[in-house]
Amino acid sequence: MHYTGTIWRPPYEASSLLVEATAGCTHHRCKFCTLYADLPFKFRLSPLKDVEADLKEAREMRQNFSGGRTERIFLTGANPFVLKADRLKAIAELAHKYFPETKTIGCFARVTDVTLKSDEELAALGQAGYDGLTIGIETADDEALAFMDKGYLAADIVEQCARLDRAGIGYSFFYLAGISGAGRGEKGARATAAVCNQLHPKAVGANMLTIYPDSRLFEEIRQGAWQEESETEKYREIRALAQGLSIPTVFAALGASNAFQMQVRLPEDREKLLAFLDEVIENVGEDELRRYRKSVRHL
Repeated sequence: MHYTGTIWRPPYEASSLLVEATAGCTHHRCKFCTLYADLPFKFRLSPLKDVEADLKEAREMRQNFSGGRTERIFLTGANPFVLKADRLKAIAELAHKYFPETKTIGCFARVTDVTLKSDEELAALGQAGYDGLTIGIETADDEALAFMDKGYLAADIVEQCARLDRAGIGYSFFYLAGISGAGRGEKGARATAAVCNQLHPKAVGANMLTIYPDSRLFEEIRQGAWQEESETEKYREIRALAQGLSIPTVFAALGASNAFQMQVRLPEDREKLLAFLDEVIENVGEDELRRYRKSVRHL
């Protein structure tokens, strides 16, 4: 298989077939991100011949060893959805050639990747099997989005994800607790809930900001330009987000950045979730939570 560097996937893609479609990130400017620092390049497309070879190899392995069905394929890379629609459709054709039982194809996507495609192209990609994109919106706090150099604002999240809704392409969001900075977390969470409530994310996954010395954000802190939230504040922020969501969705915190993992359905499990978060906020001390944060050596 043609895998490059560390392969990242959402927790809920654990049973999906992982096929590399790109490596690195087209944006590569988010101040907090160090995920692709080990690559000697910013972004690279996988040749279609490599994608086909990997699908063929995976098919042979499945036939020889497990004999199971592959109904979900996840394309790896920071944002494969940036690829032109024709290339994404070509990958889908190869996926269905080697795994006719495949029902859906997912990948990470940036909000700006959707902007590059027409409504007609999005509809065609939905017909080709693209569904269940994972979009790291991080927050809908415009001040935080601008400071972190995300390359879009809250209005762009609403506009572009509404286009995915109309095209029938499902998606999930990643939210990053702590991105708004000290004293602003709950405000950012409420702004994010307000944006999510206008859309139809299948899931809202909460992660917690972990700052590493090789990030641009670490230098901003060193220069006194930004102040990190406490760990307790991050949990109050997640609570505000969960409380503010009025849409039916899955709410989860399953990544390694979370000291306490959780997954519930909203709105039916809201009170149970809020009670759990209150327990963490009131009874788990900042020192213990900070020890966990320091133990997360790499995401």
